[in-house]
Amino acid sequence: MFLDELRTDPAYNEEDIDCYIHVSATIQAIGGRWKMLILWHLEEGARRYNELRRLIPGVSQKMLTQQLKELEQDGLIERKVYPETPPRVEYVMTDYGKTLEPIFNCMYDWGVIHRKRSGQQSAAETD
Repeated sequence: MFLDELRTDPAYNEEDIDCYIHVSATIQAIGGRWKMLILWHLEEGARRYNELRRLIPGVSQKMLTQQLKELEQDGLIERKVYPETPPRVEYVMTDYGKTLEPIFNCMYDWGVIHRKRSGQQSAAETD
């Protein structure tokens, strides 16, 4: 529906619309407050649910569960259940999810610049 409006608006050409579609798809997959942090921790290796909860202060159980399900549905992570007693579940980044590594690097670099610009120090600088 919204794309139909863009297509009829003379201010938007096909390149603008194409850009909008692809950027929107990316934001849909990795946007939100917690997804990139979850992915960043999984880039380092497999993590269990409670480990992720400890690594991401402030995320609620409900939100972490929801974000993990969405990332799994998008094929960015895999939920591995091991047939043990008690059952052990780990989350790992898929090969497809690993294609986000350049985005992590860009976000890190931009974050450094942004924090300097806004006068914030990193944890390493305050020790």
